[in-house]
Amino acid sequence: MLALVAAPGNLVFVCALVLMLLIGAVQVLGLAGDVDADLDAHIDADADLLGWLGIGRLPLLMLLVVFLGLFSAVGLLSQQLAHDLAGGYQSGWLAVPAAFALALPLTGLAAHGLARVLPRDETSAIELDTLTGRTARIVIGRATPGSPARARVEDRFGQAHYVMVEPNGPAERFEEGEVVLLVRHEAGRFLAISRGDHLLPRLEG
Repeated sequence: MLALVAAPGNLVFVCALVLMLLIGAVQVLGLAGDVDADLDAHIDADADLLGWLGIGRLPLLMLLVVFLGLFSAVGLLSQQLAHDLAGGYQSGWLAVPAAFALALPLTGLAAHGLARVLPRDETSAIELDTLTGRTARIVIGRATPGSPARARVEDRFGQAHYVMVEPNGPAERFEEGEVVLLVRHEAGRFLAISRGDHLLPRLEG
């Protein structure tokens, strides 16, 4: 396995695998919600080529993760097969284009399959204004006037979005973990008011 990973012709596949893991980690941490919404907002899922590739059926970052995973898997497996049958690895100049060409249709097939299982992607391409009036929880940072913090809010479909929030009033402060009410969307951020939940007494279990 180490020889397969360390082979010069496999560097591109290893890099693709590492990039896939990094993007996956960003998705798990919830830092890519806004990026997905921006990238997907104007995708036409019915365009022939884009639809065949699966674009518009899944969030673009998820689709990129699927492609990178398939590209690295196809490349490394084909290189291992070439080593077993021919006694050596193929040149990267041959292996990379071949893996790329095979990974594209496989990504389209995977996207079509995943789109049937996962919730429809319209929740990732909604108008952010529709989140006004919903409650959000501050997840990263401390929000003060002029200094927004990142908050997690769910749309009507139950899809989580991560938005920047700052207090609507000049004297308000939002601490991490506090639940707030989104009252207005402007200039790429939401203005919010506190629900006061953090001031309520907590019952000790």
